[in-house]
Amino acid sequence: MLRELESKGLYERSGWPAQVRPDVKPPHGWSLPLITSVGRPRSHCLSPDGRTIAFLWDRGDASNLYVMPTGGGWPMRITPDREPRPYWFDDAPQWSPDGRFLAFTDRDHVWIVPVDGGLPRKVTSFTTHADIPRWMPDNYQLLVTVERDDRTRILLTDRDGSWPRPVSEGPGHDFSPQASPDGRYVAYLHGPLEDLDRSDLMLADLETGMVRALTGSPGREDSAPDWSPDGRYLAFTSERPGFNELFLIDLSTGGERQVTRLGYDVEEHAWSPDGTRIVCTVNREAALDLAVVSVASGQVDYLRSPGGVHRRPQWLADQRSVSFEYEDPRTPADLYRIDGETRQVTQLTFSNPPALAALNLVTPELVRYRSFDGLEIPAVLYRPSRPNGAAILYPHGGPTSQYTLEWDIWAQYMVAKGYTWLAPNFRGSTGYGLEFERANHSVWGVDDTKDCLAGAEYLAGMRGMDGQRLAIYGASYGSYLVVCALAADPPGRFACGVAKYGDCNILTSWAQGDRSTREDLERMMGHPTSDRNGYRVGSPVTRVANIQAPLLIVHGLLDPIVHPLQSQELVEALKREKKTFEYKAYPDEGHGLLLRKNQLDFYAMMERFIDWYLL
Repeated sequence: MLRELESKGLYERSGWPAQVRPDVKPPHGWSLPLITSVGRPRSHCLSPDGRTIAFLWDRGDASNLYVMPTGGGWPMRITPDREPRPYWFDDAPQWSPDGRFLAFTDRDHVWIVPVDGGLPRKVTSFTTHADIPRWMPDNYQLLVTVERDDRTRILLTDRDGSWPRPVSEGPGHDFSPQASPDGRYVAYLHGPLEDLDRSDLMLADLETGMVRALTGSPGREDSAPDWSPDGRYLAFTSERPGFNELFLIDLSTGGERQVTRLGYDVEEHAWSPDGTRIVCTVNREAALDLAVVSVASGQVDYLRSPGGVHRRPQWLADQRSVSFEYEDPRTPADLYRIDGETRQVTQLTFSNPPALAALNLVTPELVRYRSFDGLEIPAVLYRPSRPNGAAILYPHGGPTSQYTLEWDIWAQYMVAKGYTWLAPNFRGSTGYGLEFERANHSVWGVDDTKDCLAGAEYLAGMRGMDGQRLAIYGASYGSYLVVCALAADPPGRFACGVAKYGDCNILTSWAQGDRSTREDLERMMGHPTSDRNGYRVGSPVTRVANIQAPLLIVHGLLDPIVHPLQSQELVEALKREKKTFEYKAYPDEGHGLLLRKNQLDFYAMMERFIDWYLL
């Protein structure tokens, strides 16, 4: 096994590597090929007449475009070779208003494909990067977002890829365009460069060329603009109340009204065809519930609160049914529709293979524990039916993200092996209010690391737990917290760690990353010239000498977000200090392991590593 890995030149180690435990077998009924066999139907969009769903389907090492009837039926594949994309980075396909074409993004460009047959055609050859296409009402013109001089701009082109006309004027970033129903106006978001915590709602008049701001508050983001069917109102969400609440602007008067006062984040939303209601998702305690809001009264009616994650709700033409995507810890993501009056739910796609559906998956618990300063940290806890006395702490990526009640089949597999699994939503996570989300600003890797260490203490205090057999595993920002936690852990809380495509030196990462990643870091940590010490304190590579536990490091060599040099810098530091580690780099992966062969390879490597050091 070692000779094969080393011969590929993608594997490096210091110290003796983890060995396969011949006494440890996969749980009955489980296998790594089984858990990697589940495709993900997602990012759906309803046709203008509501009869057809277009969606992306992650399967066969691709993220191709499919269509199917909203009443159910066999999906038809529309694209032949769209590249695999992480669902959290991808944009949904967009129907032309007449339902004849679909616009989508692939390979850094916008493409058009006829629904009735034909090959996709690239329409943005005039630039090097374009995405987020949005149709104009005339069925011919398209709004696209491009990268130009390290800034995002909105351009107007057409199905033939004609030379574009600028819509937005900068000087910051302009994004999320939405055309008015009559085609005269474009609403979009503007992020000023001098305030990276801010985004304003803008309105461009395509006839006069005038652009004006509709909203704007220092240090606050307004987002997700959506026109009412009659073009009189713009719905949007704003974090000004401390949570993302739903707002309306009356374009005829300029008046603004807060519609919801939930004290929870309102996330994706869509108008009903008659303009009287808005369907949305509401983030409540790690679940994204499905709700309908009365535009007139603000009253909220929860359609579904089953303890899972709803995404992309959209109204069907009958004005009573809603399509949505749903997943929970026991159910993989699929497409559904619900009758808003009878509450009857119909499943439209079926991604769960029978062998996996027959297994007894765990329903996790929502728990809270106190961190070093008394702050309560919400977390998701998976308890195995037959615990082995060992546990895995899993900090999520982001950091402005959240571990929700989602489908996490890798967690379920490890729990089936007997491991307890704790996923903390450390300070800096979304879903718990703006104050909590920004609690790690300017102090990356400090207090949020202590939240993870407090999570280890919580695990160690559980009945039947061996506090000497704890691991920490994470990806992206979660990987960064793995290295931070191990470097701040001289008491030896963790027996090993797994770091998956994360930072180790946020100063060098700032210089190596792409523009959006660099600005996101500046948004939370400031520019390095203004707080060099904060960047130094937040970089665990400077404290590698403190790391006692063996570390498994994995990275994709095509990663544009966290440069693979970050893992290589960590490896060099570990070698200097003669620490025990294993390092695997995948030449055909970016920020995420999307190819099934690499998923199988990583899962087998991590399983071996965890079993060796925890069992």
